[in-house]
Amino acid sequence: MSILEVRDLVVDIPTEDGPVHAVKNVSFDVQEGEFFGIVGESGSGKSVLVQSAMGLIPAAKTSGEVRFRGENLLTLGAEQLRRKRGKEISMVFQDPLSSLHPQYTIGWQIVEQIQAHEKVSKQAAKARAIELLTKVHIPDAATRFDAYPHQFSGGMRQRVMIAMSLSLGPALIIADEPTTALDSTVQAQILDLLAEMQRDMGATVLMISHDLGVMASVADRVMVMYQGNQMEIGESAELFSNPQDPYTISLIESSSFSKGTRGAQAAREAAAAEDPVVDHAAVPQPAEHIVEVRDISLSFKQKRGQERTVLDNISLEVKRGETLGLVGESGCGKTTLARTIAGLILPSSGEVIFDGRDISEVKGKAWREQRKKVQVVFQDPFGSLNPKRRVGSIIGDPFRIHGVASGKDRQRRVQELLEQVGLNPEHYNRFPSQFSGGQRQRIGIARAIALKPELVILDEPVSALDVTVQAQVLSLLDDLQRDLGLTYLFISHDLAVVRHMCDRIAVMEGGRIIELGDPESMYTNPQQPFTKKLLAAAYLDLPHREGAGAADIVAQMAAEEASL
Repeated sequence: MSILEVRDLVVDIPTEDGPVHAVKNVSFDVQEGEFFGIVGESGSGKSVLVQSAMGLIPAAKTSGEVRFRGENLLTLGAEQLRRKRGKEISMVFQDPLSSLHPQYTIGWQIVEQIQAHEKVSKQAAKARAIELLTKVHIPDAATRFDAYPHQFSGGMRQRVMIAMSLSLGPALIIADEPTTALDSTVQAQILDLLAEMQRDMGATVLMISHDLGVMASVADRVMVMYQGNQMEIGESAELFSNPQDPYTISLIESSSFSKGTRGAQAAREAAAAEDPVVDHAAVPQPAEHIVEVRDISLSFKQKRGQERTVLDNISLEVKRGETLGLVGESGCGKTTLARTIAGLILPSSGEVIFDGRDISEVKGKAWREQRKKVQVVFQDPFGSLNPKRRVGSIIGDPFRIHGVASGKDRQRRVQELLEQVGLNPEHYNRFPSQFSGGQRQRIGIARAIALKPELVILDEPVSALDVTVQAQVLSLLDDLQRDLGLTYLFISHDLAVVRHMCDRIAVMEGGRIIELGDPESMYTNPQQPFTKKLLAAAYLDLPHREGAGAADIVAQMAAEEASL
């Protein structure tokens, strides 16, 4: 029996450049109790499809039918939809930071949702919230109930969102890229949790993802989308082992291609072919250190006078011109360490030396100059881009703030950056909401490289990108490092990417660096049990299909699209 029936759904979104045809005559059913997956590249219309059906894109023009238990959601009023959202249909959004209010504790926000739909006491709602936080593996849930969103890592914020979505026992859970920001071990826990909800509570799960490995491991049936079109739908095992549509084949080839080191390796080989004079692997790395971290510790004060240690006596050096990888589970302190190195957070003790100078001593005009040298690409592209400003002004901010360029020159340089990161320079005047999650991350990369900094901190730079775009962005980062002499601190939970992109890798656990070494020795002979655990949880294999390469198929499809 179908719980959700979509018939001939069309979604158009008006923009200043004309309407975007985001969803084009899509039809499918989701059966009661099944795990249904929707996959496709960033910008394929996956998220727009479900969000417009739930009335979450007010400007969208929709036609067709979206029937939930026989009732057409597209004909319901705002109040009728509000009563269904959360209680009968819940959503886990791709971006937890923009979904959680920064001024309220995470516990209060879960309690508010429960009391908005059910007549229960505050104490009962709090008890349920703490139980849910424990279930999604938030450590010391009773204490963390009173914490604010900024006190959680990206992965932990996503787990809070999942707890919130489960708070009312909905019949249908829509999960929009729920594991994108999570490391491999936590990713497995979240997928197990969703499967547990499906099994124990009889819930139906509709999950959106660009990660085919994840989808192949959990979904009963899968629908593939490309540029708003439904390309193929079928049983998961059959679709991944014997795809019929050329685009599905391209996705599977790209996913298999990018796992391990093959995708990044090919990207570098392609770059070397274009410019054979320069070989990244052959460039000697200078011995001098651009960053020296000396015995830093950091603790945060919590309510009731308690302290939580986030960084514990860390010492680390980053060599000029290298890419140092930083890996570990969500909540281990990776991002906090990166922000401390960037000077955004001061440590409780210890020193951070940048270019021979203690950053805690840099003040005034010298600090302004320091900001040119260190830039950050944040894990969350939604929260780091102002939704009320156009992307041209966002990317142009570094030029404006530092007085580097103005007027037409600034616009030209911003458009060059947009093109450099794989975006259309003519979309200079669009707002962030008019881009997909992956496209927003590329906007963040463009802003970060605008002033050609010496150190770029990359906090999960490709976690929001689909497999066909990941290799392009990694190749771009490689080109920029070679051409501009950049140093990278590369934070990721994707060990396959880290293995090939990085010259050295540091493994973090519980606020400490427990292992540091070159990639090959780390992967072939890990010394610490936790490192072995990360490696064991790192890969989800897809059935491999011989035949045409992904790049050939995608190029052919692009040519056909252009000819229409």
